[in-house]
Amino acid sequence: MVTVALAVTDGMLHFELGLACEVFGADMTGRAESWYRLELCGPGAVQVGRFRVQPDHGLDRLPYADTVVVPGWADVDEEPPRELVDAVRAAHDNGARVVSLCTGAFVLAAAGLLDGLRATTHWAHTRVLAARYPEVQVDPDVLYVDNGSVLTSAGKAAAMDLCLHLVRLDHGSSVANALARLLVVPPHRDGGQAQFVPTPVPAPGNHPLADLLPWVIERLDQPLTVEDLARRANMSSRHLGRHFRSVTGTSPLQWLLTQRIRHAQELLETTEDSVDAIAAATGMGTGTTLRRHFNRTVGVPPDAYRRTFRLRAAVSR
Repeated sequence: MVTVALAVTDGMLHFELGLACEVFGADMTGRAESWYRLELCGPGAVQVGRFRVQPDHGLDRLPYADTVVVPGWADVDEEPPRELVDAVRAAHDNGARVVSLCTGAFVLAAAGLLDGLRATTHWAHTRVLAARYPEVQVDPDVLYVDNGSVLTSAGKAAAMDLCLHLVRLDHGSSVANALARLLVVPPHRDGGQAQFVPTPVPAPGNHPLADLLPWVIERLDQPLTVEDLARRANMSSRHLGRHFRSVTGTSPLQWLLTQRIRHAQELLETTEDSVDAIAAATGMGTGTTLRRHFNRTVGVPPDAYRRTFRLRAAVSR
């Protein structure tokens, strides 16, 4: 069983802490073969936002965890406590995967764990992070950054994106999607980064594409065109494009492509189907077409993606 330790001290943000507890402390009985052992680690009773929290263990427990999560840090103008920084560094040195949510990145940076790496934090504080820690390659335009053993997220809701990403790495897409449904959140959102693809199940809402998007998701194996979507939505291609920009933030063609890529990822993770078969199932036509678009979007070829995912899944077990 993988141990996830939440590192807390006075001055942490309660939203990110609560969010991590909901994800890693969820009851996934019947949905996952095993789940996480969640531990709250701190120097004693701590003030988290407006709440007083009593940790399960001291910070000296962090080096024994498999994954250490550092929630948001309320006052980025103040240096994080040295005992927290030292404990997080010791956990990383001992082989733990270290994760920051929102402004928790300032703790990781203070520990030297982000030097020479891409990282992100809440958009309002990216300039401060970059100025204070010039060795960190701060990227303000992404929802999260996965460097393998060190991961950082942007603010608030992006913390959920990163936590679900960790679940997906550890337990697979079907479990992550089941948890997302349980929490009533989309399993994926647009993020503009290589390892991140938009949600396969569009968020519900009262908008002009509310009926169209689920209809498309159910027909990804078909050679749909923008004209097909416009005809289904009973609007012109120009009006369709405007609505897509408003609702999804991208064009109909790009949205459709990313749904096909996301479905291909799921099939690579959960089946033994060949790349050609997956190309057909996702409407990409041929394995050559799938490889080209997959490599450009995800950053690795389909075969390499499948090997990586299977390796991570084996390690997590």
